[in-house]
Amino acid sequence: MYYILTMAIFKNKDDLFKNISFLKGVGPKLSKYLKNKKIEKINDLLWHFPYSSTDRSNTATLDKLEVGKIQTIKVKVLKYNFPRIRNLPNKVICEDEFGKIDIIFFNSREGYIKAILPVNKWVLISGKINFYKSKYQITNPSYITSIDKIDYVKRNIPKYSLTEGLNEKSYRKIIEKVINNLPVLEEWLDEEVLYKFGFKSWNESLLKIHNFENADTVNNKYIRRLALDEILSNLIVLSKNRKKFKETKKESKLFDNSLAKIILKNLNFTLTKNQEEIIKEINEDLKSDRKMFRILQGDVGSGKTIVSFMTIANVLEIGCQSAMMAPTAILADQHYNLAKKIFHGTEIRIELLTGKTETKQRKKILEDLKDGEIDLLIGTHALFQKKINFKNLGYVVIDEQHKFGVKQRMSLAEKGGKNCDVLLMSATPIPRTMMLTIYGDMDVSRLIEKPKNRLPILTYSKPEKKIDDLIKIIKKNLSENNQVFWVCPLIKDSQIFDYTSVKMRLKWLKKIFPSETGILHGELKQYEKDLILEKFLKKKIRLLISTTVIEVGIDFPDANLIIIENANKFGLAQLHQLRGRVGRGSKQGKCILLFKDNLSKNSVQRIKVLKKSSDGFFIAEEDMKMRGFGDIIGYQQSGEKFFKIADPINHIDLFNYAESYIKKIENENLDRFDFLVKLHDKAEIIYSKNG
Repeated sequence: MYYILTMAIFKNKDDLFKNISFLKGVGPKLSKYLKNKKIEKINDLLWHFPYSSTDRSNTATLDKLEVGKIQTIKVKVLKYNFPRIRNLPNKVICEDEFGKIDIIFFNSREGYIKAILPVNKWVLISGKINFYKSKYQITNPSYITSIDKIDYVKRNIPKYSLTEGLNEKSYRKIIEKVINNLPVLEEWLDEEVLYKFGFKSWNESLLKIHNFENADTVNNKYIRRLALDEILSNLIVLSKNRKKFKETKKESKLFDNSLAKIILKNLNFTLTKNQEEIIKEINEDLKSDRKMFRILQGDVGSGKTIVSFMTIANVLEIGCQSAMMAPTAILADQHYNLAKKIFHGTEIRIELLTGKTETKQRKKILEDLKDGEIDLLIGTHALFQKKINFKNLGYVVIDEQHKFGVKQRMSLAEKGGKNCDVLLMSATPIPRTMMLTIYGDMDVSRLIEKPKNRLPILTYSKPEKKIDDLIKIIKKNLSENNQVFWVCPLIKDSQIFDYTSVKMRLKWLKKIFPSETGILHGELKQYEKDLILEKFLKKKIRLLISTTVIEVGIDFPDANLIIIENANKFGLAQLHQLRGRVGRGSKQGKCILLFKDNLSKNSVQRIKVLKKSSDGFFIAEEDMKMRGFGDIIGYQQSGEKFFKIADPINHIDLFNYAESYIKKIENENLDRFDFLVKLHDKAEIIYSKNG
């Protein structure tokens, strides 16, 4: 279906997926520098677009030079000046019919300079024009070449975001080698799609982008063409995954809710109508002959965990085992304690398995699990190690699923076998406009209604110059047996960013509250984080100074005040998540946002949104409008970034079109998109053989 032009570099289309070192001239050192820009395979180069360009298209005579501008000149090499005093630069004097100019070199050898600038030869030189001691100069020119290569220099030169060790010249050689020799692929988009949007071919679009022929890097038709490709590759993966699950038949789980009714009596509150509706949805999936693959999206504090335990009860009732996985030991421990409480008075055996479980106890758990003597196992990702075997696993619940990528969740969903239903839970709301693009392989339940006993969190804002006023507020909270979070954006002080670090704030607060304070940040090892959070949970620490690593989902019932410093540094969704760390007990939670003076319009708008709404889904929509999609869903935490090209705000029409297009063609043979899916590094998700 695809055809290839025979070329010196690429013998076939799959060469695009070879390591970058496959390219001539890219050795270990250059490979290391490219890896710093997340460029490891040749196709990674394709998506590293130029952000600007340098105009070298006009050749200027020496009487028309403009200081501070990048210009290209055609000159004759007159003579050299190589000083014998160390650290002085080398100089080459050049001329044309209108004047003279000095070409200055630092750290360049004589032999190299003589080779590229031979005396009495005419050359092209491009660089920034300076004026020093009544003379024009170009210092360390960007380009020097012979007259016959004028077209190579006289043009708009694309500028790329580079890293230490990479310069424009060497990177340009690499990218041009690839872009100018791309394999020509048969078109995967229908003619009507190309016509509708005025799109060009994949090859032409890439060539135009890397030549920076259109300054609008978001909405030009070449970027939009590749953005639609990327969106489609994602939706195709999800569509194929969805087909897999629809085709997977299982034994129906037939129960009468008798165990669920018993644990309902152990709760000290009544379920919300929203919780009851979602429990009903999940129960219908459990009773069906199709394997369940559902995500439960719930706002902060909406009661997702209770929903999961109510449905787990129905699976346990018929003699199947269940497993619940959490991303950290402290969150697993919290779920375990809650499960013991609500299953009290039943014969259900519950065990906890984390990295802290002692060897003897772990061995016993593994034996009993295999023999079917454990009904519900709660733990961290260790639950899915090969040596852990269930006798009859019927249901898996995975908490905080946003920390697991698409490939990981596919693997987890297949682990339990065809009769094992899967429920994923996330406290990170996704805007409605993006639901299919992110969760298109799953059924989705949205838990919006908050428990009736949960008081809304009051949100205030305060200028940083009034920071001293907060000491009285903290003292009052501590005297009322409350605990306090103080969040800062940085771990250490920075000379670049004018933000407060946790280490600096700890020094200040420790002088006032010497025995009450603790610190939590990302440089700590996981066991150190767990220890700090455990001390906070047991109230050995009452004032915790932290970065944003405070675990989502953990209940600290006596934490009722959170202060977020440099709040203008954070997006709306992140501020909402942080705010949700308090007010999880019976007392009123309060959030104070500390802002710098002279707030931007965007920051003022964020304060207004947070003050008027506690609806995480509404806040996620507003956040996407203000900051873009990348900051919302937390995929940086899983190391998986969904879109390199597509922008869900500027390309919303493409997202909407792609969703309807995939629904229209998903029952057709989608093989023509296989290479596209591979280009965007998603093929292994579809073809994984786990489970």
